[in-house]
Amino acid sequence: MVLFERISRNGDRVSPARLAASGALLAIAALLLWAAAARAGRYHVYSCRMPDGGVAEADGWKSLTSGAHSYATDTCSQSDGALTAALSDELGRTTNKESATWKFEPSAQERLVGATLWRAGDADGGNATGSSYEFTLSGPEANSNPFSECFFSAGCENGVGSEAEPLAFVNRVQVPGADLGGDLYATAGCTGFAERTCTERGTDARGFAAVVFVFAADLVLEQQVDPQAGDVGGELASAASVSGTSDLSFTASDPGSGVYEALFSVDGQVVQRTVLNEDGGRCRDVGQTSDGLPAFLYVQPCPSSASADVGFDSELVGNGAHHLVVSVIDAAGNAATVLDRQITVDNPNAPGPANGVNASAQASLSVRWAGASTRHLSSGFGRRHEIVGKLAAAGGAPISSAMVEVAATPASAGAATAAMTSVHTDGEGRFVLTLPPGVSSRTLRFAYRSHIGDAAPAATATLTLSVRAGLTLSISPRTASVGRSIYFKGRLLGGPVPRTGKLLVLEARAPGGRWIEFDDVRTNARGVYRASYRFKFSGPASYQFRVLSEPESDYPYAQGASNTVAVSER
Repeated sequence: MVLFERISRNGDRVSPARLAASGALLAIAALLLWAAAARAGRYHVYSCRMPDGGVAEADGWKSLTSGAHSYATDTCSQSDGALTAALSDELGRTTNKESATWKFEPSAQERLVGATLWRAGDADGGNATGSSYEFTLSGPEANSNPFSECFFSAGCENGVGSEAEPLAFVNRVQVPGADLGGDLYATAGCTGFAERTCTERGTDARGFAAVVFVFAADLVLEQQVDPQAGDVGGELASAASVSGTSDLSFTASDPGSGVYEALFSVDGQVVQRTVLNEDGGRCRDVGQTSDGLPAFLYVQPCPSSASADVGFDSELVGNGAHHLVVSVIDAAGNAATVLDRQITVDNPNAPGPANGVNASAQASLSVRWAGASTRHLSSGFGRRHEIVGKLAAAGGAPISSAMVEVAATPASAGAATAAMTSVHTDGEGRFVLTLPPGVSSRTLRFAYRSHIGDAAPAATATLTLSVRAGLTLSISPRTASVGRSIYFKGRLLGGPVPRTGKLLVLEARAPGGRWIEFDDVRTNARGVYRASYRFKFSGPASYQFRVLSEPESDYPYAQGASNTVAVSER
């Protein structure tokens, strides 16, 4: 009869007719159970051993003994420990009156909704007429309908499980759903008809007539009471905008598993979780679960109350307006809202990657013209020039593989500074920049930023270049006489040329004499010019001519002259 009741209760056998008749009732029950589970939080508690074999406490377990030489010992603090319930083979032991038990009892706020035990044991004391040594694992009603048992009289003469391998599969027992909801019991005893005497047949190698070892337990507790929160304050609760780390203060309490975390959700996404008080490691999720629930080593792992002051890292989200919800979570995962508001995040741009090996905000940057000792260089038009530089950290260590920006401001009124190029340092922190021919007079600015994208450079340096204007000149014919003209043409080589052209000066001299201005001419927008001169008087036998470009604010070149052309007079 007992066996039949246990099978029916565990749901191992249900007739199709009975299932059909109770279908509606089962559907309603399932819906109610789902609704209850949706409201309740759950968490694991590991007893005696964790799934990875690590040592665990035996919190929530209590020992109960009745009769002489009944033992309930806790050696879980040892690497090979267990909760042991055992009886010795004592003379005159009476059935149903002497036992040793370990009892797991959830707190008032939780109920046991899942459990897996790892156990082993034996009943080597044997049996007599009307009595038998045994061990049992049972649910809320102690020793009633055990879900795991070893009765010597029922054929359990060699025990069950493996004592040598505590977490062996043969030791694993899944507690049936019908045996959940309340307490669990692991009991060693002698049972039978009333007032019978237990056998004195013998014991196992340790002297036990009956013994059960609980090597480990994975218990799932459910709590249906939510935490409470109040006394909310701090910058995060009231400031119009936040940046960096912004604080939030509040108080919280929880009557069951305890106050565990503050959870920050921005625009529906969890961005930060902060454990409020680990309580010396007691309130710490030890993990190792397969269902995503937290796991602890204590039935009430976290403090029942907390006064929290938590920093929220606003750099976890982008700048702008956001919907922020802050919740306090108990160890079972139940939540209470602490704060629900719109916030504006206003953070400066975060620094980018470090710029170079040995990148430093106290860097030094030196630049110079190759072959020159001054920071200013004058040059003819169309020449190439090299710039050499070095970048070092504050202590002198070279900053290698770093990018150095180069910008140029042309030497003309209102010219804008523009990025010219960038260079990278070698293994010794050095770099070389070659300017292309044809560049105008300009100021060159070199900048190093310790992080890519930094607003302000860590080090700067400046060089100036003055380029003489380049011009070409040709004259035809190359011989002249009084009353005849010669014709000048050529081009201003450097640009940009002003839209209205550039004014040029025509000069002449006798060989070896000083230059004398005799006319001027304006180029077109492409720098091309043409002019003529008619000889009115006889003079020396030969003349030299050139074209001069004088400095102007809208043309970025220094004074420059064309090639000299000789003309003979007949």
